[in-house]
Amino acid sequence: MNVSAHFSPQRSTSVPVGRARLYATFNELGLPTRDSRAGAKPLRGRGSAVNPAGRYERHERIREDDGWDAAEERAAIQTEVVEERPRTVITRNDSPDLSFDLSINPYRGCEHGCSYCYARPSHANMGLSPGLDFETKLFAKVGAAEVLRRELATPRYEPKVIALGANTDPYQPIERTRSITRSILEVLASACHPVAIVTKSALVLRDLDILAPMAAKGLVKVAVSLPTLDPDLARRMEPRASTPERRLHAVAELTRAGIPTGVMVAPVIPAINDAEIETILTRASAAGAVEAGYVMLRLPLEVRDLFEDWLVRHYPDRRRHVMTLVASTRGGKAYDATFGTRMTGNGPFAWMIGRRFEAALTRNDFGVERVKLRTDLFRRPQAEGQQLSLF
Repeated sequence: MNVSAHFSPQRSTSVPVGRARLYATFNELGLPTRDSRAGAKPLRGRGSAVNPAGRYERHERIREDDGWDAAEERAAIQTEVVEERPRTVITRNDSPDLSFDLSINPYRGCEHGCSYCYARPSHANMGLSPGLDFETKLFAKVGAAEVLRRELATPRYEPKVIALGANTDPYQPIERTRSITRSILEVLASACHPVAIVTKSALVLRDLDILAPMAAKGLVKVAVSLPTLDPDLARRMEPRASTPERRLHAVAELTRAGIPTGVMVAPVIPAINDAEIETILTRASAAGAVEAGYVMLRLPLEVRDLFEDWLVRHYPDRRRHVMTLVASTRGGKAYDATFGTRMTGNGPFAWMIGRRFEAALTRNDFGVERVKLRTDLFRRPQAEGQQLSLF
């Protein structure tokens, strides 16, 4: 299936997306495919300053700075969105490292721009770069709610907790106008289907009118990602995400509304934010969080080079030290995907982080048991054309 999607600022194009890769003509915008590390300066509001070719591409263009029009070329890059109409929205996984079997991602790509995001390599599947493309060339799954309703109505469907935002954030900035996440929640609420949300955006508070009634039935919980309390570091790490204080406020408001809320210290980056673990958990507990977890920095595929480039731009004096510590948690490599250790790492440094985290949980009275959501209330939606029952 050959599909071509044209992007231009403040314009959306609706395209069908099948299993074949989607090729997009972003190069028509004149953006560089790759910047040399020496010339790649931080872009305001963006986590990545480079745009390397995806790993499936046969050719790569390298940008050379000749000194002309450099300021203009580094101007702010607008976010662009293509609408895709999915055939399915529920993704299934069998990873023993994940606490869920089902997930939904309303968007591909994420405008938050976290340089370390483990989802960045997925943009290569679309013929795009895991770098700047990932945070500026987004895909919105229009009609996702209707597709979800059909999937839930299938007689063979068995309800399990659905993770919302397992790959990219369901409350990233474009959700303010797209409201795809909200429409999905409306379907889940009407079907009394359990959902676990992960986000780093205070925009989740917009949907309290849906989430609070679901929580009263034991159908929802929210985890707020909070890797740092330092606003300057947060701005560098997650340039378009909510500030740390707004996220703590979201934890407090969610708790006040009766929604079980936790925090994720993710990722823990050696020599960058690991010193904040105890303070983050103390503040989160005071805000009402009842659960907490952490993930050691993961650098799969292209993420390793993108993150190292981020270090060069923001913490050049720490680059070697940080990468050495990261390797010490991954058996001497930048990343090890072995089940059982890929989330927490191994080795002395990773062991120390784990013990510190456990001690901080105990001091702040976090519960050992995870909040369990109900599946027994599920009401299968009526399939299209199905006659309504009188009883």
